[in-house]
Amino acid sequence: MSDIKLPIEVQNELKKISKVAGYLWQREWAERNAGNISMNLTSFFTNEEVSEAINGKEFTPFDFPKGCGGFVLFITGTGCYLRSLIDGIEEASCILYINEEATGYTIIWGGKRDGFGPTCELISHSSIHLFNAENNPTHLAIVHTHPLELIVMSHHPLFDNEEELNRQIWMMCPEVRVFVPKGIHCTPYALSSTAALAKVTIEAFKTRNVSLWEKHGATATGEDVEKAWDYLDVANKGAKLLLMSWAAGFKPAGLSDTQLKELEQFT
Repeated sequence: MSDIKLPIEVQNELKKISKVAGYLWQREWAERNAGNISMNLTSFFTNEEVSEAINGKEFTPFDFPKGCGGFVLFITGTGCYLRSLIDGIEEASCILYINEEATGYTIIWGGKRDGFGPTCELISHSSIHLFNAENNPTHLAIVHTHPLELIVMSHHPLFDNEEELNRQIWMMCPEVRVFVPKGIHCTPYALSSTAALAKVTIEAFKTRNVSLWEKHGATATGEDVEKAWDYLDVANKGAKLLLMSWAAGFKPAGLSDTQLKELEQFT
């Protein structure tokens, strides 16, 4: 398996991915092989570089959304541990090219572990990347992980009242309102690795910064992996503060609706 020569810009993005993977592991948000990361790298490569990289390669059949044809994606591997991205990124992830018909892919970098394959959430990631390419083109990265406090909130009755859940999380400190301005989407349960999960997640990103997958985890997109991480980090901070207040036995005073409205000038 020959590897494409990575532009320095891509190498820099991979360093960010390794760093964020470390954050996720340290937070206990990436147990065993939980979570996955991807990034749309299409704009980082020339057509000539891609043509040379795929020359003579076989394509693995896969039914992508049709608009994904020609995408170059970084993505983590199925069964791989996110902590392995810290110092073994070439074994635990890959960069793949989707053919123009969107009927298959071939790996052009990484994937060096025996039996490697892209994450089972490939359909969700490719679908979200297509949505962003058409509607939010600066958002190139996707992070899916298991933030503890947000997952707890997905089991709480507030999950059935998205507006109130956001109000109570936003009210815990000004930074949550400012840095997660569109809030959290209460994304209904769907089976992992299915088109149904991709569909409900895309619906989430039409209105919100974070998709909280019911009884599962959370997903965010951003200009790069660090910015996607920031949405999850800050949203989870609000959930953690709320749960800490409840655990201490009191209802938090919180920011008032007037104070929350005032913060909109900074979003």
